[in-house]
Amino acid sequence: MTRNCLQHLTTTSKNMKKKLFIIIALICAVSTTYAQEKIILLNEGIWQADNGKLTYFEDGRIVSNQWFRDVNGQKLGDTPNDIIQVNDNLIAISINWSNIVQFITPEGKAIAATEDVPNNRKLATDGQYVYVTSYGHECGTVNGYVSFTKGYVAKIDLSTFKVVATCEVGYEPEGIAMYKGHLFVANTGGYAFQENHDYETTVSIIDANTMQLQRNVDTHQINLYGKMSQSGQYLCINSPGDYYDVPAATIIFDCEKALSGSDNCFVRLDYASTYGCTTIDGQFFAIGSRFSYYTNQYEFNYITIDPKEAIESDGTNGIEESLPGTMLSDIKRIGMPYGIYVNPYTGYMYATDAGSFAAAGSLIQWSPEGKLLGKHKVYINPAHILALPPNGDFSGIEESVNNQQPSDNAIYDLFGRKVETPQKGKLYIMNGKKIIL
Repeated sequence: MTRNCLQHLTTTSKNMKKKLFIIIALICAVSTTYAQEKIILLNEGIWQADNGKLTYFEDGRIVSNQWFRDVNGQKLGDTPNDIIQVNDNLIAISINWSNIVQFITPEGKAIAATEDVPNNRKLATDGQYVYVTSYGHECGTVNGYVSFTKGYVAKIDLSTFKVVATCEVGYEPEGIAMYKGHLFVANTGGYAFQENHDYETTVSIIDANTMQLQRNVDTHQINLYGKMSQSGQYLCINSPGDYYDVPAATIIFDCEKALSGSDNCFVRLDYASTYGCTTIDGQFFAIGSRFSYYTNQYEFNYITIDPKEAIESDGTNGIEESLPGTMLSDIKRIGMPYGIYVNPYTGYMYATDAGSFAAAGSLIQWSPEGKLLGKHKVYINPAHILALPPNGDFSGIEESVNNQQPSDNAIYDLFGRKVETPQKGKLYIMNGKKIIL
């Protein structure tokens, strides 16, 4: 073999190795893309046992059922009650019986805790402040302690993690949502059986900037209890009734109409929505748990609600007693439903099973089409779920879709990658909208 031939073979071999290296690098880049499913699950534990825990779930497996302790070397606290993401770098957790609002990074590291809001419940945020409801009758603020006859909302400044303002609302306020600079607060009056007041029936509207109460909307439905789901201008609010003679119901509330001054801004549905969530296409899923002290039994309903249609039809349309795929039949087989959630970035769906309420529960996962993917052992009373953005960008799927996808009728996956051969039944983006082919 001549010297020239050897040089040619050597050069060719180097080029092939270079191409092979590039191909391998590309494969590795694809295989090491951001985890698609990054889920934080808030396990309430047992009240007064100081055993609340965080579960971290990623791409089909439980990474840890004591994630907060693993990262920080300490307990989370007693009866965590809600969890929200505030911005790219901050998550807030209300820990009811420990009387703190805990702040962590998306990696789980504790960075601050606000200890001035006793008996705190649910959370909302505008990115600069966190707002939390409280059953309590006092609050520590930067201007000293403030007392209340009823319950209140506290405004926490994220630059200092101090309470800078408060607003009194109804007795035992629960769910809270932010819409167009206003806070919408569901008042329950849940201590009516032990305190000298009646159940509440109102949704309080607060100017978040001034923290002044604008008005109360009377829904004529008692005990507006639990975390509310939000889909744009619409809220889904549960009422368990009084567990005796007043039946459970759901209020679908139109924030836009309420801000216009209309009293005709809600409809009442004859279903419970004890555990609810917003779907990736803006509907509500709800598992209704109805308990009666007469029978000591639970009755359940399982529904999908189109809030716009429900409002426009005065509650006669927009409600289906169904869930996607096998989700409904799967949930009916679990011991005690305790939560339901749809990942807003990917469309994967989750529910939790509390079982006996005193032992390890379960996290169940489905594909966006409703195919059962797995059931995972977690901790006691798994209740509240937060999905982290797959790429770490908290701007959310709506913003990334609207800002990045051209109106060219091309089809994209949920990470903004163009799809040449889409699969039937999968969730995609076309012209800035989520579609299932």
